[in-house]
Amino acid sequence: MGQTMIEKILAMHSDRKIVHPGEVINVRIDTRVARDFGGANVVKHLRDKSLGINDSSRTFFTFDCNPTGSDQKYAENQHICRIFAREHGIKVFDINRGIGTHILIDEGLVFPGATAVSTDSHANLLGAIGAFGQGMGDLDIAAIWNSGKTWFRIPDSVKIILNGAFQPGLNAKDIILNLLARFGANRLLGCSVEITGEAVLKLSVDERITIASMATEMGALTILFEPNLDVIRYCESRVCQKIDPVVPDRDAIYSEIFEIQASEFIPMISRPGKPHDAVAVNEVKGTKIDSAFIGSCTNGRLKDLRITAEILKNRKVAPGVILKIVPSTDKIWNLCLEEGLFEIFKDARAMVSNAGCAGCAAGQVGQNGPGEVTISSGNRNFPGKQGKGDVYLASPPVIAASAIAGYITTPDDIPDKPAVYITPKKKITKSSEKTIHVKEKPKVIKGKVWYIDQDNIDTDMIFHNQYLAVTNLEEMGKYTFSNLKGYEDFAKKAKTGDIILAGRNFGAGSSRQQAVDCFRSLGIQCIIAESFGAIYERNAINAAFPILSGPTLKDLEIKQGDILEVNFMSGDIINMRNKKKIQGSAFSEVQMEIYQKGGLF
Repeated sequence: MGQTMIEKILAMHSDRKIVHPGEVINVRIDTRVARDFGGANVVKHLRDKSLGINDSSRTFFTFDCNPTGSDQKYAENQHICRIFAREHGIKVFDINRGIGTHILIDEGLVFPGATAVSTDSHANLLGAIGAFGQGMGDLDIAAIWNSGKTWFRIPDSVKIILNGAFQPGLNAKDIILNLLARFGANRLLGCSVEITGEAVLKLSVDERITIASMATEMGALTILFEPNLDVIRYCESRVCQKIDPVVPDRDAIYSEIFEIQASEFIPMISRPGKPHDAVAVNEVKGTKIDSAFIGSCTNGRLKDLRITAEILKNRKVAPGVILKIVPSTDKIWNLCLEEGLFEIFKDARAMVSNAGCAGCAAGQVGQNGPGEVTISSGNRNFPGKQGKGDVYLASPPVIAASAIAGYITTPDDIPDKPAVYITPKKKITKSSEKTIHVKEKPKVIKGKVWYIDQDNIDTDMIFHNQYLAVTNLEEMGKYTFSNLKGYEDFAKKAKTGDIILAGRNFGAGSSRQQAVDCFRSLGIQCIIAESFGAIYERNAINAAFPILSGPTLKDLEIKQGDILEVNFMSGDIINMRNKKKIQGSAFSEVQMEIYQKGGLF
């Protein structure tokens, strides 16, 4: 009885000659990878259990989720991984290299018939070259790094035969979107899918990667292609040795076989929310867009970017639309530079970023905001995956054409003039002045004191820059002092009505308003310091948040939890426990007016 591709690959990496669907076997893993997403947890598991590395020459870190290092947590995790790599002789493909799964192919670390695992859920795109790749959790990866193998259940195999030829100009992304439309997200759940047929024979490495990278969105365990001569030559040039690819036996048994006419495939697009909700591009043609994105592990290859350049050449991205382009690897980035593709992109007013996962992983360009409509070459458009707006999934040529048009369209129907947003003119009417009666705020307050005997508490200590995107006042409070050593739990312990007492230059640093508003969010009544940063002082006064300076605060002989009485009119500050009193800075006329109004406005 013959074996399918997946059965042969897994049997070769076990102690079995023949395996059957449903059997659980131990599989040797040729290449073991952790990314900056999950990598630090892999390190933690190994350190907590005092485990070693089975074979450091087969073990790698790939930093592709946040290749800019712009997120504090990612930067921390990346550094944890770098230190561990130095200790154990593990190679790191750092933030300057690009998407890990693509690097594995291009560096010859994975080849036809090999096995590989990664903390990347799209590691199964290695099926593009006839290799078995799997995304796994950090606990799984840690165990494999230690032992070099793992258990695996042999999946059912399905064969899809694409007969005939594709329509001229059909993109690889269209092929997988057509398959998603036919099979949905769970029709092939957990199966190993082999795609074959005369229509597939001429597909390039880049095109096969596009199709295989969306196996996860189909619910399939993997999509495997039998390597053609071009793929074998490509991989041999990377591995620098002859490759004998794994192919299915002629009498292999499949749970299902589907025959489809390739000529039936048409340009497709996935509507927001579900990758498998794919329809003909014509069904949504004319939909206005705000942004466009070309990149990700699905469509950041050189072939994709060459097609994009052909469409953008001597054209401009529509006014009000931003086109973001991210190559999948640094080698591809350099080839784009050498071939003049970047010049075309920039002339077209597109934005180009360094290689990496981009918006798909929320660590780079490609995210969108609420209400924003994006057309993207990513593999997922689940709500919130690429931002808070709506995301359509399409091929690079459709995206490039749409970016030029300002709405969803196809390369053969790009208008001479793009669509633009027209803001309707509003009739301005002069409103009559109204007298607003505001209840007078207290000029004398009492509250429990938090005494922080430190100078130069800057705005990053008060409200760290990783939270600057927070605009909701109610949410700000929980991040207060999260970056001030010894006071990381301040937000949990502080009570409404509390007063803060601090040293010189409180609020030094940036102009961020959140460093004031976070205290308002918590209900802090007042901050007293020996002095304030100039910008911070203005921000506090304009937000009607009471602050006073008192140059002799130590004279109050404060203990944590003392009750202070503060008079905004006179500047008197009294410790109610020992009746010690100092003279602080009274509110100026302007400060009192803004305070009573409830703010600058």
